[in-house]
Amino acid sequence: MNYRSDKYGNKISLLGYGCMRFTKKGSSIDIDKATEEVKFAIDNGVNYFDTAYTYPGNEVALGEILSRLNCRKDIYIATKLPQYLVKTSSQIEKYFNEELERLKTDYIDYYLMHMITDVAAWEKLLRLGIKEFINKKKESGQIRNIGFSFHGDSESFIKVLDAYDWDFCQIQYNYMDEHTQAGRRGLEYAHSKGIPVIIMEPLRGGRLVEMLPENAKKLISEYEPKRSPAEWGFRWLMQQEAVTCVLSGMNSKDMVAENVRIASSVSVNEFTDRDYELIEKIKAEIGKTVKVPCTGCGYCMPCPNNVDIPGTFACYNAMYSESKWAGRADYVRVAFFNKTKRDASQCIECGKCEKHCPQAIKIRDELKNADKALRPWYVKIIYILMRLFKFW
Repeated sequence: MNYRSDKYGNKISLLGYGCMRFTKKGSSIDIDKATEEVKFAIDNGVNYFDTAYTYPGNEVALGEILSRLNCRKDIYIATKLPQYLVKTSSQIEKYFNEELERLKTDYIDYYLMHMITDVAAWEKLLRLGIKEFINKKKESGQIRNIGFSFHGDSESFIKVLDAYDWDFCQIQYNYMDEHTQAGRRGLEYAHSKGIPVIIMEPLRGGRLVEMLPENAKKLISEYEPKRSPAEWGFRWLMQQEAVTCVLSGMNSKDMVAENVRIASSVSVNEFTDRDYELIEKIKAEIGKTVKVPCTGCGYCMPCPNNVDIPGTFACYNAMYSESKWAGRADYVRVAFFNKTKRDASQCIECGKCEKHCPQAIKIRDELKNADKALRPWYVKIIYILMRLFKFW
C-alpha cells in the first residue's frame, strides 16, 4: 500500500474505505459481511475509514465492526458534522457526542463539516461558536484533525479554504470533474498550502464504469496496458501528487483486493502522454452524449448574478451522459445548497459570459434549457424547502 502524509506527518493509505456503500441485508447493513471486508482491507494496509452522521446506520455499523476487530488504534476514523442541520450551538455538541457513541470511540481522527458549499455555511457555524468547539475538542484530544467536505465551485472552495486554519479537506474529483466543483484548481491550491485532500466520487458513483459509452469502452479494451475503466479512473487520480487519499465505496473482498493492488502499484506522475490522450478520448466520447460542449474552463466566471455556469452545465450534461436522477441530484448540491442563489434561473441575460467563452456557447439560451430540464416541479419543492429551512 502506498501512503501519503497528512499535515502532521501521519501516514494515510492512498486508498480509503468509503463506508457508505456497505452491503445491505434487507433494510439493515450486513455487519458480518462488512466486518470480513473491513478486516481484509486493514490486513492489506487500508487505514482510513470514512462515514457520516447522515449515512443511515453507517456510523453504528462501523463502530460495531471496529469493536469486533479490536483495531481502533490501528486505523483512522473520518466522520462529519451535519452542519446543514445545526441551528443552535448546543446541537453541535449533541451531534458530536452522538457520533462518538455510535462509533464506540472517545475521539475522532478526522472530523469534517459536512457538505460545505460556500463560505456562508462556515460563517453560520462561526456565529454558533464552532471555533470554540473545535479548540476545546482538539485540546482534549477528542478531535485530532478538523476539515470540511465540499460541493460547490472552485472560487467558493478557495474562499472556504482561506477562511480557517484547516487540517484537511475533502472534494469530489475525477477526470470528468477536473474543471468543475473544486476541480484541479482547488486541489492544487490546497496542495500549495500544505493541506491534505481526500477524494470522494472518484468514479462518479460508478458511472465512469457502468455508464461509459460503448466507444469509450472499446478505446479502453484496445489500449495497452490492459486496465479496467475503474483502474484508469483510480490511477488518473492516485498518480497526482496533490491527492492524499482516494475513497472507494467497497462492498466485496474482490473489490478491496483490486483497489489495494492499484493503490499499491501506482507511482506519482506515472501517466505518459499517451495515457493522458486516452483519458481525453474517453472524455470526448462521453462528451458526444452531452447537451452543451462546456469544458469547465471557467472563463465565463464570475457571473455578475452568481450563477454557477460551469456547474449548471455539468449537471445538465450529466442528465444525458449518466441519468436524469444523477444530474438533478448534483444540481441540488451545486446550485441550491447555499445562501447565495446560484441556479440558472438567476441569469439576467447580460451576456458578459458569452464574450469570454472559448467554445462560443450561447450560454444565455443554454442556461434556459438547463434550468427547464434540471428543475421539474419536485426539484423546485426541494429548493423552496432548502430556502425555508436555510440548510446552508
